[in-house]
Formats: sequence, C-alpha cells, structure tokens
Amino acid sequence: MTVRYRRTFSAGLATLMAGSALAGALLTAPAASADAWRDKEFWLKESGVTNAWQVSKGAGVKVAIIDSGIDGNHPDLKGVVVGGTDVSGAGAPNGQKSIGAKTEHGTLVATMLAGRGHTTPTASPSPSASATPAAPPTVPPAGGPEGITGVAPEAEILAVSTWLGSPNPGGKSDQEQIPDAVRWAVDNGAKVINISLGSTSPDWPQSWDAAFLYAEQKDVVIVAAAGNRVGGNIQVGAPATIPGVLTVAGLDGDGRASVDSSSQGISIGVAAPAENLVGGIPGGGYAEWAGTSGAAPIVSGVAALIRSKWPEMSATQVINRIVSTAKDAGAPGKDPLYGYGILNAEAALKDDVPTASSNPLGSIADWIRVHRRGDFSTPSQAPAASPTSAAPTLADPTVPVAKTPATVDDALPAAVVLGFGALFIALVTGAAIQLRRVSKNPPAVPEEAETGAMMKVDPPVKK
Repeated sequence: MTVRYRRTFSAGLATLMAGSALAGALLTAPAASADAWRDKEFWLKESGVTNAWQVSKGAGVKVAIIDSGIDGNHPDLKGVVVGGTDVSGAGAPNGQKSIGAKTEHGTLVATMLAGRGHTTPTASPSPSASATPAAPPTVPPAGGPEGITGVAPEAEILAVSTWLGSPNPGGKSDQEQIPDAVRWAVDNGAKVINISLGSTSPDWPQSWDAAFLYAEQKDVVIVAAAGNRVGGNIQVGAPATIPGVLTVAGLDGDGRASVDSSSQGISIGVAAPAENLVGGIPGGGYAEWAGTSGAAPIVSGVAALIRSKWPEMSATQVINRIVSTAKDAGAPGKDPLYGYGILNAEAALKDDVPTASSNPLGSIADWIRVHRRGDFSTPSQAPAASPTSAAPTLADPTVPVAKTPATVDDALPAAVVLGFGALFIALVTGAAIQLRRVSKNPPAVPEEAETGAMMKVDPPVKK
C-alpha cells in the first residue's frame, strides 16, 4: 500500500515504512473551505457509490479498521468510531491514538470508508437586548456538506491500532499483532474488516491461520489491499494472498491498472481507484494520497452497504456480489491485474446476482487442510521399530578371507595424499585472504528510497 502525500508547507512528511519504499508527499489542507475536498471525491460517482446510496448507506454495520489508529475527533468522524482497542502495547486502549511509522494512515482510511462530513458553524448576528435567545441544540447535526463523505457514511467503525513500520516500543511483533487484531474485531461485532497493510512476501506465518479461519467461520468479510509496486510490492503480498480475503488492486486516473499504486497476483478480486485520493488526517486536516491502501476502504465500504441492505447475507455471497458485478477489464475474465474487474457499487447493490456455492476467492479452511497437513510446530518422536516374529531371511554373515597385499610401490599413494593435502591448504589460505580483503573494504550498500507512506508488515521468517 503505497501512499503518496504532499504538504503545502515547506517540509514534506516522508516516512520509510518497514522494508518498503513509498512514493510522494502528504498534502495538508490549504486555506480553501473543506467542501473543496468533497469535490475531489471522484470515485463516489465513477464507482457507482452515489447511486448505490439509493439502496443503502451502511447503517447498522460495524467495520473494523486494522491500521495505525484513528483520530475519532476528526470533524468528519464525529460519532463514527464506536469502539476499539490497541494490539501493539504502545497505543491507546480505545485504538484512537495514532501510532507507528505512518500515524495518519488509519485516519485517512477511516474517513474514506465511513466519513460523514461536517458543517462549519457560522457566526450568528449579535442578539438584541429584546430578542429571545435561541435554545442551544441538544444533538449536533449528523454529518454535513463539507469535508469527506465515506462510501458507507452510516456505518460504524471499530479502531484497532497496530504499530507497524518501525521498532515497536510496545514489544509486540507484526506477526503477533495481526492475528490478535483480527480475533478482537470478530469478537466485537465487526461484519467487515479492512486491512490496508501488507508485506512483500506472499507467505504468511502459520500463526495467522487460526485467526483468519476464525473470521471465516464467523462469517466476516475481510478486505485487504494488494500493495503497490512503488513500495516494493511487485506481486501481491500477505495478508492479501490468504484464500477467502477480498483483495483490492488499484486504478489510475484513467481507470486502468495503476503502474505505481497497485501490484498483480492471482489473488486479486476487484480493482478500485488508487490515485488522486483524498482523506482526513489526525488533527482535523486533509490530505491527497495514493495507493491500494485507499482503494481497499472503497471496497470495504461497498461491502458494508451490502451487509446493511441484506443483514442475513453470508460473507461468501457478499464477496460474490461484489466480484460478479464488477466491470470486466484487461484480459477477458479473471486476470492478475484487475481480478474479476473494476468495482461497480451500483450494480453490487441493485443487480440480481445468482447465489454462489462457495467463495469465489477460495477458503482458508480448505487451504489449511491441504497445505498444512503434516506440518507440526514441534517434531514428533521417531517411531519405534515394531516387533516381529518372522524368521530372518538374510544368510549368516561370513568372515572374509585375508588377501596377500599387492606388490605396488607404497610411495605413490603417499604422494597422492600429500598432494591433495597441499592443494586443500592452499585453497583455505586463499579464501581467508579474500575474506579479509572484503571485510576491510565492504561493498557500498545502496540506500533505500524514502518516498512516503505505506503500512508494511514484516514478512514471515521461514524456519
């Protein structure tokens, strides 16, 4: 998930995330009114979201965002964050402290998914002495015409904060945080989980199996970002490679597969806009950014719209409805750049879609049954030889007869042995000299480009 940012003030914010290069800079809100940012949300119309709102706006659905924490006090998120936790050991208990190497990441994702906008208070004229003062409103208006409106503006958010991209002062590794976050989200009522983070490796630790299986068994839709080439994700990395996860690729401004802000792989389910995105950042500001980190919440929002319209619909059918109504792009049928095609939110909410017999993106349960078979965390004891009463079938051993030594000059074998010994010593001596030279003059290591902002999880360590 590469994220691009630009700032209007002089110094740009560029943070290197663990093992990834990210592009661009973050642009905070200029002096323009917040509704100027609303006008930049082109995907609401182009992806069919505004027409999908005729059917649903996501009411009653909880979406867990596993990310860097969410600023629930952002004007566009008032009343949106209804719960949360921290799984890093370094954040706030409610998940609303922005942490990690890219602190604004979670708030950007949250506003795009379920922002409600806001209304800027206007100064009222000074009341006259004879005028009766108006009673203050008891309930603030929900949302408003300014700021960011998310794809599911009536959905609720669970903030699950993780510390990624730099050494965690809380001590918990990436490998520990992700399964803990998934389990907490499922246990606290999330019907959709958004994961805008990933690694450059398609493999995931075996310790993640149980958590993602748990989510599958509890009928939760998991949406994950495919990653970005500019951040080192030439191909999709975990957790977006886990079977059953709805993986989102990125589109450029022309609706084609993005060169920088996307990746490729057979696990991609659908593609959504990933360039020229906007969202809110901690402290009440706004930013332009890019990457599948932003494409994922667009798709998660559509999943929330569907689950709100049809509360009893299974996660399998929700995913099937999204991918089967996507507009085919690229090579005919499913392909590694667009998956099943480009997201069409209106069709996903309005079309008649046949029931699927299984998740079109696979099942983690089936994968575990096939691929983890016999892979035990601790080796078993070697089996003892089974007793037998069968008669031996081998002939009794015989003692070989001593032979008279051959009359060959003993000097030749001795010379051969000494020659090979001298050659071995010469090779070892040469290697030692070369290693000493290399240690004194190590080759220059190219510095990794520092280009911006993507939530990265360390790849699993193979044992």
